[in-house]
Amino acid sequence: MPNPKDLDPSSSPRAMIGAELRHARESAGLSQSDLGEPLFVSGSFIGQLESGTRRLQLEYAVRIDEILGTRGFFERNCRALARSKYPDHFVEAAEAEALAAAIREYAPLLIPGLLQTAGYARAMFRGGRPTATADEIDDLVAARLERAHILGDPTTPLLWAVLDEAVLRRKVGGSVVMAEALQHLVALAKRHRIILQVLPFGEGAHVAMGGSLKLMAFADAPSLAYLEGLGTGRLEDSPGAVAGYELTFDLLGACALPPSESLALVEAVADDYSHEEQP
Repeated sequence: MPNPKDLDPSSSPRAMIGAELRHARESAGLSQSDLGEPLFVSGSFIGQLESGTRRLQLEYAVRIDEILGTRGFFERNCRALARSKYPDHFVEAAEAEALAAAIREYAPLLIPGLLQTAGYARAMFRGGRPTATADEIDDLVAARLERAHILGDPTTPLLWAVLDEAVLRRKVGGSVVMAEALQHLVALAKRHRIILQVLPFGEGAHVAMGGSLKLMAFADAPSLAYLEGLGTGRLEDSPGAVAGYELTFDLLGACALPPSESLALVEAVADDYSHEEQP
């Protein structure tokens, strides 16, 4: 086949590489399952690569070039895509997030990245990187705020966040920063841009005591779940596992305060912070 044109990784790279993969596979007369078999992955996994909901890893790119005779095209572009502004464990999740039609997230400790203000993000990054330079912190904050641009659309993606009450009470960056951060949440909820719930301390033990959870649904691909820990993260695509995590989120929503009561609580805590004496 002719050597495909290299893609510009700055312009929707995963979607374009996925389209090229579909074209090359179909030109070779292979089904998704046919291509997946020598890679030891399912046909649905190939479909996720082609739809852009999964990131093409280098080991697969090399084998795909061999199988489809694409002369190193996928390897070259995969290496270009590897230069990301996000930590390695979060790259694939961040790219999937940008393509999602709906995002549901449970946050036990911090305001979710998509909902953070610059001041909150800066305080969070500085707390976790006490020896980082000012420029390094600036770059991290810029990348965090850039992700939030997906909320510029008035309706898509649907974003539903369940926050543990600890998120509201932990004073990240001080009272001024927290007041601004919580007021930002209130503004998004009042504009009906997000669904916001708070899981109160009074609820006691619950189904997600083990950590955070992000669920991402897509218009033309299976849903994904992302689980994150200290310096690590895992994207889960097994339909059975994702269904279990969806039930977990449903149970969290059932235990949390209704949206109207949640909004009132967030407003009240923000008001408390705004009236605290400043040093």
